Amino acid sequence: MGIFDKIRNGLKKTREAVGGKISNIIRTFSSDRDEMLDELEETLIVADLGVNTAMNIIEKLRESIKEKKLKTDDEIIAELKQIILDILLRNDAPTPVGKPRAILMTGVNGVGKTTSIGKLSAKFRSEGKRVILAAGDTFRAAAGEQLEIWAKRADAEIVRHSEGADPAAVVFDAANAARARGADVLICDTAGRLHNNQNLMNELAKIRRVLERELPDGSIESYLVLDATTGQNALIQAQKFNEVANLNGIILTKLDGTAKGGIVISIADEMNLPIKYIGVGEQIDDLMDFDAVSFVDALFE
Repeated sequence: MGIFDKIRNGLKKTREAVGGKISNIIRTFSSDRDEMLDELEETLIVADLGVNTAMNIIEKLRESIKEKKLKTDDEIIAELKQIILDILLRNDAPTPVGKPRAILMTGVNGVGKTTSIGKLSAKFRSEGKRVILAAGDTFRAAAGEQLEIWAKRADAEIVRHSEGADPAAVVFDAANAARARGADVLICDTAGRLHNNQNLMNELAKIRRVLERELPDGSIESYLVLDATTGQNALIQAQKFNEVANLNGIILTKLDGTAKGGIVISIADEMNLPIKYIGVGEQIDDLMDFDAVSFVDALFE
């Protein structure tokens, strides 16, 4: 199955909730533009684009219809697709070139963080890269064991300490192992929940300092893993984590299990962060690079 087919299948529920309805609304109310735009806005909100993002999109569409003198239904649909695509491409950033590429993974428990680390490891391994995992979530019971299982599945190496160990010490050892072994990628797991934001900020800042000190030639990224099925709650999580962590991008899991895939657009718009990877299935190769063009095409197909 090709990449587009995977995205298309993964967006089936969202496409039924959004794409088909949008096309139907535009064609049904083609003679009454104001009513058409009101219906479109409501549909976007229901699809979890959020009120602010939905209003922004519809306002831009309203202006485009007037300024570009759009007349046909197909012209309006094409313009709407372009507006959404512009939002998704606005924050796109090139892949860092430093070696090793160190990725700090954050996210609350239950969103699929450990699974995403495993799948991301498998993706890098399929590209011929040497991958080391740092089991930095030392406070959650069995987190290290779970990560070790994924390391074996993905054929990645892992550095872990005993439960309750200092996460920064684990990352220190993993960073040195990555440098000594010539690893291409170092993926660091972190605690999904600490006592308060200050504890979380302190731990993430400490881990980042360790990486910067031990990997002076590497690149450091911080990704937040979110569960797409939670809709607007995922946006709230992103806002809170962005207050304490220097986020570089979002990994959105379980996109295939929800009709709320519009949250992709909402996060990109309100957080000004790129969507880096999306999960569209249960298989180990179902975590994919986010492709904005394919996403929008699959959404409106």
